[in-house]
Parts: sequence; C-alpha cells; structure tokens
Amino acid sequence: MNILGVSCYYHDAAAALVMDGQLVAAAEEERFTRKKHDSSFPQHAINFCLKHANLTADDLDYVVFYEKPLVKFERILQTTLGTFPKSWAVFRESMVTWFDEKLWIKSKLQTSIGVPPSQILFVEHHLTHAASAMFCAPFDEAAVITIDGVGEWTTASMGQATAQWNGQGVNHINLTHELRFPHSLGLLYSAFTAYLGFRVNNGEYKVMGMAPYGEPKYLDEVHRVVKVDDDGGLVLNMDYFCFHHSTEHTFNQRFVDLFGPRRAPESEFFTPKTYPHKDHPHWDDAVAAQNQKYADIAASIQRVTEEIMLKMARAAHRQTGSKNLVMAGGVALNSVANGRIMRETPFENVFIQPAAGDSGGAIGAALYAHHVIFGQPRKFTMEHAYWGAEYPESEMIAAIRQGGFEYEEFDDEDRLLDQAVDTLLQSKVIGWYRGRFEWGPRALGNRSIMADPRREEMKEIVNTKIKFREPFRPFAPVVMEDRAHEYFTTPNLDKQYPPRYMLMVSDIPEDKWDKIQAVCHNGTGRLQSVREEWNPGYYNLIKKFGQATGVPVLLNTSYNLRGEPIVTTPRNAINTFAASDIDQLVMGPFLVKKPEGYVAKGSHLSADQVD
Repeated sequence: MNILGVSCYYHDAAAALVMDGQLVAAAEEERFTRKKHDSSFPQHAINFCLKHANLTADDLDYVVFYEKPLVKFERILQTTLGTFPKSWAVFRESMVTWFDEKLWIKSKLQTSIGVPPSQILFVEHHLTHAASAMFCAPFDEAAVITIDGVGEWTTASMGQATAQWNGQGVNHINLTHELRFPHSLGLLYSAFTAYLGFRVNNGEYKVMGMAPYGEPKYLDEVHRVVKVDDDGGLVLNMDYFCFHHSTEHTFNQRFVDLFGPRRAPESEFFTPKTYPHKDHPHWDDAVAAQNQKYADIAASIQRVTEEIMLKMARAAHRQTGSKNLVMAGGVALNSVANGRIMRETPFENVFIQPAAGDSGGAIGAALYAHHVIFGQPRKFTMEHAYWGAEYPESEMIAAIRQGGFEYEEFDDEDRLLDQAVDTLLQSKVIGWYRGRFEWGPRALGNRSIMADPRREEMKEIVNTKIKFREPFRPFAPVVMEDRAHEYFTTPNLDKQYPPRYMLMVSDIPEDKWDKIQAVCHNGTGRLQSVREEWNPGYYNLIKKFGQATGVPVLLNTSYNLRGEPIVTTPRNAINTFAASDIDQLVMGPFLVKKPEGYVAKGSHLSADQVD
C-alpha cells in the first residue's frame, strides 16, 4: 500500500511517502522553493517523493491530508464572529484565503497530484501529530503529548497509544484530554517571541537561546497572563492578547503596560553577560540594561513553558502508567524543556518526532491511515532523519565548476576525512554536504557547517562571518554517541532518541566547559549524538578529530545563511560557500577550496538563488 501524506497552507508545508508501512521519503517544501517556512501547496516535495520511489500518481493508494479544513474553518468563523467588529480584518483576510484555496484542498489534491476523490482522506491535526511520534518510535505502547499553536480547535492533547508488531496487538491512539483555542501554550510563547523582536513561527528558538543570559525575574507577571493547573492545563487571560482578532499583533497595549516597551526587531542584543568586558563595538550601558530586562523576560517565559510541559508529562504518566512518552507539535521542539522531561519525570524512554511541527503532520497523516484506519502492523522505526533528496556527483562537479572553484576528488574516505580534520585544526570552517538532506529543522550531518569547538572565538567567527546572525545564539555540539556521557550529564544518552535529532539540552560537566567553549552555552549544550551505522562519514570525522585533539566533539550548525532554508542542491551549497567565509567544502567525495585571497561575494549570491 502506497500512501502519500501532505501538510500545507499554514506554515512548513511538506510531503511524505509511506510504502507498505515503511517511510521512503519526506521533505519540506521550503528546501526546494528556497522560501523559509513555505506554507504553499508542496508540489515540489510531492514530486520528489514520487520520483525517489519511482512512482506515479496511478501507483498511489491514498493521499492523506494532515487536518480537517472544514472544522478549522468553523473555528475561524466562530472566533472572528465572536469578536466582531474588532476582528473585521481577520475575517476579511480569512475569507479571501479560505475561499481562494483552503476550502478546496480536496480538489487541489485531486488535480495537482492526479488521484480520484475516493482516494483522498483527512485526519485531525493533533492525531497526525500523535501518529507522527508514536508510529516512528520503537515502542509498542506509550503516553502521548502533542502541543502546538492550534490545529482545528485543539492546542494540546494528552492520551495513550498502542502499536501492533508482527500482527500482534492493535494500533490505537486515544487522546483523552485536550486544550482548546484560544488557550494555547504555543500561542503564549509566540506572543513573547513577537514581544522580544522575533518573527512568530520562526524565532521561537531565538527566545530559547536568549533565555540563558537572563534570570526568571518576571514569573509573577507571566502568571498574570496565564493561569496553570497541576496537570499543565492553562487558561490565557485574553485581556492581554489580540491574536484572536488581529492580523498584525499577538499581544496588546495591556501586555506592553505589564512588561514594558517591546524590543525593536533586528536591534542589537548585548548585555553584561554576553559581553562581560563591555567590548561590544556599540556598547551603551542603558541599552545593555534594557537588553538584560529582555533576557530576563525570555528566561521567565522559558521557565514557565518548561514547568507547564513538566506538569503535562507528569500528568500523562499518572494517567497511563507507561514508561514511554512520545511527543510532537511545534512546542515539542523546545529542547530545554525536553531535556528536563527526560531527567525530571518518571518516563524511562522519550521519543520526539524530529520534524515535530506542522511539516511532521505529513508523516503522521500517512502513518495514521496505514496503521489505524487500515489496521496494518508496524514495520518501521525512525532511526535517523535522512529522508530528503540526494544529488549525483555529476551535479556536484557542474556546480563546483560553475562557481569557479578548485576541487580535489578522493577515492579514499580516510584521506578525505584526514584533510577535513587538518582544516579544522587550523581554526578554519568547513561546509559538509553529503547524502540525503535531513527531515526537520535541524542539520544533522548531511547539510552542516563544522568547526573546532575548543576555542571561544570560533563562536563569533561562525556567527559573524558565515551565518550573519545574532551573536547570542548558541551552536550545537555533535558528539560520538558512545562518548556522549563524558561531556553531558544526562544519563543514558546512548539509549535515547532526542539527542540523535538535536532535540534536548543537557548540562555539561564543569570540567569540560573549557574543552568545548564554542558550544558551551552557559554550561549547557543542545547536543547531537552520532552512531557510526547512521552516518559513517560524519561519525568518523568526529572520531578522527577526537583522536587528534582528545575532544570527540565538533561544532555543528546548519548549512545556510541567516533567513534562508538549509541548502538543498549542490548549486545551493556552492552559492552559500561563495557568499560566506566558509574555508573549505566537503561535497560528496570532493574537497572544494577557495583561492588565496578570496573575498566572499555576500549573501546576494546565497542559496536563495532558485535552481
């Protein structure tokens, strides 16, 4: 049975193909269109999935959409009419977009893919989140938590799921508890994201990166805008919010009166903690003090979010008694909270779907249909995240030559890795482009930028000369799985799935802080653990660096410039290489070099040039 899952029309559109219960291909539309968080119909992603499996539309048994549009439309109608006339702009904009495309998704699927209406199915949004986690995890039963902004009506859910293996048992997802719009942890966090000067549905992870530079001094104020019960249930005080009736704002003047003036978007962020010697080129004591307040507010909403998620997890354990927990939804990408759930709740095993946000609904929709609607037994566990497109060496050579760069081809993998390590030991930065691109928002070793983590200044070098992004944002340490326990205090990292996908933060032992300064973020790291069988080249690069330095850890960040999706094609990779100060690029079996005295051409020649 061939089932195509589709998610689109909100943010992070994607497609995923499941064949006889096995995931075969999955990709987000943004990787192909080069439009970050692209929400449009994922035609490119669909085409990729079918091409990868050598299928046509005639070979598909079902196409499954990740939510029920009519139920969602009902919620929008009820909420906008309930706040009319303040919601007039929302109502007008919603009617335009819904009557233009969203209400006709069944027709769009039929005409764009080429399947009859009888082969098109719809699954509730939070059920697809739950299925994306449960049917990718290795468990036969688990407690389930889903948390996001909002689906149709639901903003968070809790329940239990079971899976049959080899025809034994039953596939079942029972979501017994839910939060409903407008009361939403995801929308609460997004309001603070906007207040702190970042884009909603794009900058939430920046709030998480800012939080360690502050202290949670505004917990009382946060709890004035949200009431939380012992099970993690929450009620927003809507007197402080306007996302339910405004097209432009998530919070209102009362929110500003409570927390003070909002941070200006794109403004510089420096505090005594980020620049302890006041050596920022535009240092100003008053600005630093105001920024410190913003960091304290970030720390406060982050702390409240963690506590809510911990309460939800403990309630799920009380309800189910399970030793296993699966999570999905955009809020499940909060890696600091995830680390605390792993360490501070009774669950022994935790699985978080690596594309936990809306894009992951494409996988969830396909797997829910296969396992629950059609009752087929489990065959698949997501052991890695490499489900995207791979490009032939001929395209790599063409892109390198078009870029005008010198390159050397290696038929000996060890020699190539030795050369890459030598480059890293010279305090240089390498691009790493190999194999199929990753599923989800994290670069996990196939579309990465790598550097030596031992030197503090590497953080600034990668931030300012390559990523062109905010200097307070942390970089991820990537470590050999069998040595993760030496550098991170969370127990049993070699037996857990979240560290594979860079989805949890762990404390770093204090005696290792100076060993990995560039990836130590106030004593913590959002690590990625790597096993040789998942990605041998990536693993052996880390291993060889460890043999040379005694530190089996590298700095890993996504291969893209600020504001862009991660690179997809060889041409994307070469354009970004040309536009930045990346020193060398490992592309398949090729080592690409820049000539002496090369000057980066600037981000106008970046990966956003569409192929």
